[in-house]
Amino acid sequence: MPLKPTRPTQKRPAAKQPPAKTHGPLLDNALMHDIIETLDATYTHHPMDESTGGHPYKVLVGCIISLRTKDEVTIPACERLFPLADTPKKMIALDLETIEKAIYPAGFYKTKAKTIQEASRVLLEQHQGQVPDTIEALLTLKGVGRKTANLVVGLGHRLPAICVDIHVHRICNRLGYIATQTPDESEMALRAKLPERFWHIINRVMVLHGRDCCKAIGPRCDVCPVEGHCQKIDVKPRKLKPATATTKSL
Repeated sequence: MPLKPTRPTQKRPAAKQPPAKTHGPLLDNALMHDIIETLDATYTHHPMDESTGGHPYKVLVGCIISLRTKDEVTIPACERLFPLADTPKKMIALDLETIEKAIYPAGFYKTKAKTIQEASRVLLEQHQGQVPDTIEALLTLKGVGRKTANLVVGLGHRLPAICVDIHVHRICNRLGYIATQTPDESEMALRAKLPERFWHIINRVMVLHGRDCCKAIGPRCDVCPVEGHCQKIDVKPRKLKPATATTKSL
């Protein structure tokens, strides 16, 4: 019995996505002032500040532990480690296994334990056990990049510094306040544009806002407290499920 000819399947055309919004005029500092004040009132705590007490050495160690590790792991790790050693001298007196056990399950905990001890040794040998208060000096320590250095200067020493991580970079570009390609570029752009009185606030509010609301994928624009000021550059908001009607039985 001859086979019936089959019709060629026709592919449905893909749904057209709205073009990504490109930068128009950048937000001015008056609008950014309103945005930061709103976020400052929304996000009042700083997890790293709370777990380190703003002590420069603890901030440095906490930052090393936090690399590629969530706060839910970093904060308990700090709380286990600092009672054992909260100065460079005490830290190098510990054996590596003790440090590893204290900061586990932080990602790359074995490597981080070695980095913490090595940085502590350099602080003792080259800085009299004190954590430097300049970006340049901090960058000479193994495992310290610009993000960590800025956080130590700003949070640990309470000096002007802008700590730019992926959240700060992403949100400041989404808002349309700056137009940059990398976190390092964002730091320099913010240093040039953002008034210094906001430098110590921006990391805290943008990091917490990025984790809670302005996520990398599916940002929650529908509940964002600063949505009215945001230009939504390259943003695809999350898809909301249609509300289902519910009836009460009488």
